[in-house]
Amino acid sequence: MTTRSRDEFTQAVQNAKEKCAALLASPRCSMYRLPADMPLKGVYLFSEKGRALYAGRSDKLRKRLRLHVRNSHNTATLAFLIARDKTGLRKATYQKAGSRSELLKKNRRFLSEFELARERIRCMDIQFIEEAEPTRQVIIEICVALLAGTKYNRFDNH
Repeated sequence: MTTRSRDEFTQAVQNAKEKCAALLASPRCSMYRLPADMPLKGVYLFSEKGRALYAGRSDKLRKRLRLHVRNSHNTATLAFLIARDKTGLRKATYQKAGSRSELLKKNRRFLSEFELARERIRCMDIQFIEEAEPTRQVIIEICVALLAGTKYNRFDNH
């Protein structure tokens, strides 16, 4: 590792700590009241009744937040994770049987929990912070998820 890359890494981590603290202290809003002046790019946190549930990042922050409540298993990530948790179907299969699409098409209980989760998300508290640089977004997302103890962030590999 070069001195330059070590310095860049150290600076990115320090910046992430500061941004993470700022995000956790930022004002809360809801899907119904997203501020007109919110940043384009950044990191966000969903929480409910004071409990941190999910951290994410996006280069189109407002659009990404709204996608969490759409009727699509590909974009409504948090809703899908909540439905998995509620139904006990926590493990992804990576097969057609048990796939996201199959769960929503053929499992009525799962579909019902998915729809309930989307409604819950509409009422959740949302906090966010601006960050345009993608590498720093990733570090901040991980930092927020770990420090806030989010329930639904998973950083495992498939």
